Amino acid sequence: MSLRPDASNVGVAHGEWGEDVAVEYLRVHGYEIVDRNVRPCRRDQRLEIDVIAYDRMYDVMAFVEVKQHARRSPYARRLQSITRRKKDVLRRACRTWLAKERWKGGYRFDVIEVYGAPESRARAEIDHIPGVRLFERDDRYVRWGD
Repeated sequence: MSLRPDASNVGVAHGEWGEDVAVEYLRVHGYEIVDRNVRPCRRDQRLEIDVIAYDRMYDVMAFVEVKQHARRSPYARRLQSITRRKKDVLRRACRTWLAKERWKGGYRFDVIEVYGAPESRARAEIDHIPGVRLFERDDRYVRWGD
């Protein structure tokens, strides 16, 4: 039995396409993809990290949440789809991965928003938002813009 929803679901298919676009974007920009769709805790399957990538330029591990949208909206704010509950789940997933892998280096949380659709001929638009505030202050957390 697969824990992943059936890919025939349009939303799931678009999400997978968005993750593929985001991974290619990260590779082009010098990131090393460590893993995708990581569920670090068997007991809690809600804990999932879309992409874990190593940022060579800053020598940090980036936990990346990918959000796919059909198009930009002048009414929606960026990061609006990441609720407080989702942040709590992501924080627990990242902390679990850090402990499980015994990662001692720096880390940060990024969001990549992909605008477009797989069946569209137009090129997808990508917003990469590094260092989104997800973790409380920590020596290893890399802070951006402070």
